[in-house]
Amino acid sequence: MKLYVVGLGPGEVSQMTGKAAEVIESCDTIVGYGVYTDLISDLIKGKEVITTPMKKEVDRCHMAVQAAIAGKNVAMVSSGDAGIYGMAGLIIEVLSEYENHNVEVEVIPGITAASSAAAVLGAPLTHDFAVISLSDLLTPWERIEKRLSLASEAGFIICLYNPSSKKRADYLKKACEIVMKNLPEETPCGFVQNIAREGQKSRVLTLKELAETQVDMFTTVVIGNETTKIIDGRLVTPRGYRK
Repeated sequence: MKLYVVGLGPGEVSQMTGKAAEVIESCDTIVGYGVYTDLISDLIKGKEVITTPMKKEVDRCHMAVQAAIAGKNVAMVSSGDAGIYGMAGLIIEVLSEYENHNVEVEVIPGITAASSAAAVLGAPLTHDFAVISLSDLLTPWERIEKRLSLASEAGFIICLYNPSSKKRADYLKKACEIVMKNLPEETPCGFVQNIAREGQKSRVLTLKELAETQVDMFTTVVIGNETTKIIDGRLVTPRGYRK
């Protein structure tokens, strides 16, 4: 049997790849976090749908693996790309705990938040960039601080995932303060909330302004580097072709 790990893209069905849509159509069982299965509710009517809340990712993977071992074609869905902060790695880990199975895993990529947010803001990622999650549920904050410091010192554009939550309301401010040790406070930045979903909004602003801005966990943030500029209201990092 086949166990697919499917990246759904940023949210709108039109931004899902054709391959992802084909796989979902072909599967008997869809597994995922409820917020993500809701995004594709029209595509999965009549199918078995298995959901778990946040922090139950390992349980969710076991359910998907067990359904596949039982003979079903299963799609584990993630928003964005399934291999970028998604479920692909965990599925492979969990499946390795089962012996003598005949389940084949295939990862179906999707548009990740970094590229979809960049498209809304302009073209800020046309040079080297780093993606850093501000969630410290699985990564110690001290390590996140070091990554922010070194990435900004090295001149990477920085894309931030999970920039804030109710429990982490000041994390974006803390991140900006770390970056401002290496970059001027007028460095161009931007953010997009609810990418490709109802209520999408975006803003281009300075690093200092970003530090004083409240966002949520459905927001993707881009912090520019020393070459990033604002052109006609859009965020652009030149690649260097005009030199």
